[in-house]
Amino acid sequence: MFTTRPTLQGTFGMVSSTHWLASQSAMAVLEEGGNAFDAAVAGAFVLHVVEPHLNGPAGEVPILLAPAGGAVRVLCGQGVAPAGATPAHYRGLGLDLVPGTGPLAAAVPGAFDAWLLLLRDHGTKSLDDVLKYAVGYAEHGHAPVDNVGATVESVRRLFETEWTSSAEVYLPGGRAPRPGTLLRNPALAATWKRLLAETAHAGDREARIDAAREVWRSGFIAEALLRQSRRPTLDTSGERHTGTLTEADLAGWSAGYETPVTYDWNGWTVCKAGPWSQGPAFLQQLALLPPELPAYGSAEYVHLLIEGCKLAMADREAWYGDAAEVPLADLLSDGYNAERRALIGAKASYDLRPGSPGGRVPRLTAQAHACVPAGAVPGFDPMGAGEPTVAPLPGDPALADVTGEAQVTGESQVAADGTTQGDTCHLDVVDRWGNMVAATPSGGWLQSNPVVPELGFPLGTRLQMTWLEEGLPSTLTPGRRPRTTLTPSLALRGGVPVMAFGTPGGDQQDQWQLHFFLAAVLRAPVRGGLDLQGAIDAPNWHNDSFPSSFHPRGRRPGSVTVESRTAPEVIEELRRRGHDVTVGPAWSEGRLCAVARDPETGVLSAAANPRGMQGYAVGR
Repeated sequence: MFTTRPTLQGTFGMVSSTHWLASQSAMAVLEEGGNAFDAAVAGAFVLHVVEPHLNGPAGEVPILLAPAGGAVRVLCGQGVAPAGATPAHYRGLGLDLVPGTGPLAAAVPGAFDAWLLLLRDHGTKSLDDVLKYAVGYAEHGHAPVDNVGATVESVRRLFETEWTSSAEVYLPGGRAPRPGTLLRNPALAATWKRLLAETAHAGDREARIDAAREVWRSGFIAEALLRQSRRPTLDTSGERHTGTLTEADLAGWSAGYETPVTYDWNGWTVCKAGPWSQGPAFLQQLALLPPELPAYGSAEYVHLLIEGCKLAMADREAWYGDAAEVPLADLLSDGYNAERRALIGAKASYDLRPGSPGGRVPRLTAQAHACVPAGAVPGFDPMGAGEPTVAPLPGDPALADVTGEAQVTGESQVAADGTTQGDTCHLDVVDRWGNMVAATPSGGWLQSNPVVPELGFPLGTRLQMTWLEEGLPSTLTPGRRPRTTLTPSLALRGGVPVMAFGTPGGDQQDQWQLHFFLAAVLRAPVRGGLDLQGAIDAPNWHNDSFPSSFHPRGRRPGSVTVESRTAPEVIEELRRRGHDVTVGPAWSEGRLCAVARDPETGVLSAAANPRGMQGYAVGR
């Protein structure tokens, strides 16, 4: 079949990411003798520079890693809620939801420590070796993609009047970044240079990396993060608040390793992060599939996947989180999913229907039923996927109250002079030794918090994904992780890692990934391997029938957004079945990256998403 690009194949190394500069920087590390983990760290720090509207060092990242010949592990780079981040504290401020921006929404930053832990334990290169690419682009500049400038323009007034430290970086001379010019971040370059200088004499490679982690936790970086958290900052509530981060919060947390959650399907084993992510929802969607699938791409096939997604996401809302025990064994069991599968009828469901795993009674917050009114656009842009939110300026339209069945104005609050797009990043690497890694960096967006002037990057906002109602698995709880949408994937065959993949997209990530995975493994192979590019290019879709993970947390029952390349007869049949179908642009759904390795031949492959005009795979 025709594809926008070839599926790359080779034997030396492959990288796929959401930005070509990150992909090529990671490939340069492979060329210098580094392994997949060295390359991933280098690429990740470049993503902080070239996709600042999508991720930053003070954000978060789940990483799935498969060392050659070793077990798949999850490296959790999702920080926890600070000790002072209690529901009572937020309610005492008159809030019913955690704001979508500002220091009140900041968890303990997790991305930086996770990347350095990966480098220390599994890499071979020094911190200087992997940071030099990011330092170079921050210091000397890079030509920004269109969406950087578009995002900055959408928050121009906020930056100029409130978040002035952000204006210094992203509105130099009063002009937003634009293609064909160079965007620099001297403060960020200076931060990494100072970090390297302060740790230069700490000892061997591993000791220097640990010393850098300590600087982040308790040195000049920690001090600057805390000063920023204590500055009153305008957020999506329309008020100015300070955050809850303390010295003890930063000093007491570090990234750590976990066993992945897995599910076996048709000879494949799919590995995901635990229910502090939405990863198990992918596995539940697999478990809900019948033994015999309808014809690939048919209306019946699309209907089945959409309805299965609704059931899995309803369970996500009722059961997933880090604040309570999650009954994963029951949620992934054959009996439970057979009962759930029986709920899928010929017509689209508009209801939020969590199940009762092991006989437990599901509980949802009343706000989970808040709906987005028909015609509301912000936050449901397929390329934006509702990820970053933007603080309202005084005088901007306020969000409607969200109680019971009340309606909200959309998934992301926007500045008076425009809307914002963006979501997150993704990065996959496989090397000639068979090491494989998939990671989804996010958070710490330029539109999440003001830039910390001494550091060149902002705090994150992941606490917006928690509820202030007590007793839920995703209730805001000090020392517990917010339930994140970030969900990279690793797929094994015969116990051997074969494919690493993932996508930006917030709540849409495990919808787009499921479609990609099925397209890759069900359709005929090309050139002796998986048709990665064909699976990425295939028309994709998403639904918003469940509560958004992002402020202000609304949902759109019955909605389905499909690309206009979808067959007209499929669209017509979906509407006949009761789906509220929106036909989006031809290339708008999904931003997949993928790499693979054939364990029999050692042939490596890679592909990247053409949507968004910035994702690229490289390799040889």
